Amino acid sequence: MNHAKPYEELYIYLLNGTLAASDEDELGSGFIGNWVEGNNAFLFFHSPAEEKLDRFLQNKPELHIEDRFRFPYEEWQGGGLDPLKIGPFLVIPPWLESPPDEGFIKILLDPGVVFGNCLHPTTHTCLEALSLAADRSPLGRVLDLGTGTGILAIAATLLGAEKTLAVDFNPLCVKTAEQNFALNGLAKRATAVQGKAEDFAKERADLILANIQFEVIREFLNRSIPDGPRRLIISGQMRSQWRDLKMQLESAGYHTLKEWDHDMTWFTVLAEKP
Repeated sequence: MNHAKPYEELYIYLLNGTLAASDEDELGSGFIGNWVEGNNAFLFFHSPAEEKLDRFLQNKPELHIEDRFRFPYEEWQGGGLDPLKIGPFLVIPPWLESPPDEGFIKILLDPGVVFGNCLHPTTHTCLEALSLAADRSPLGRVLDLGTGTGILAIAATLLGAEKTLAVDFNPLCVKTAEQNFALNGLAKRATAVQGKAEDFAKERADLILANIQFEVIREFLNRSIPDGPRRLIISGQMRSQWRDLKMQLESAGYHTLKEWDHDMTWFTVLAEKP
């Protein structure tokens, strides 16, 4: 059964503060999600909502709308949402007719308004690294840091991960990942939780996926080494950042199994302890 098509237009309102999860129930059927960014909130709607928000904020004098934006949904996601073949995976939006899988591992992915629709090169290389890791040996327990839409956690689980824990600091990402886990029938094998990546440094895992900012992964490694996992997939790093992380990993006993780069800009690595 096909799911709802993506939104035609997005109406986004920037607040000078944040909302409690219980407040979201009052925002009506046009409300899509609440993206928290520091001390601000971006509220997403699929139809104009200024009047509704004005009424809602009358009872919250500490909050007001600082800015308003309108985007076509495809522009927000960086392009059309078409089926993509990446390594052994076939990634399909659930509102499209599924093409023949031709032996590919099918992933249904609804990104909602969260970034992570597989168009970014770091997502491609992480999926390739995951496939290579699974070909070498079972993945075991997987920890996915900065899960976003949950795409890497889904791929790891479909490749046979024993258990997958997906972490993101943004509650909207957690909600989106959970929905995508259910969409792929993985709700019992993959779990999404809200939190800071570095707070999970002592979580038991055989493989860690980290397509996140340099400062966050560096702090995570500082806390997890020397008791870190046997294998790491790190991505989202610029050249100088990757050079620093590589030195940190080598000093902790990791060696590089394979390294990817996109235009010498975005670096991804699969590293392993003997």
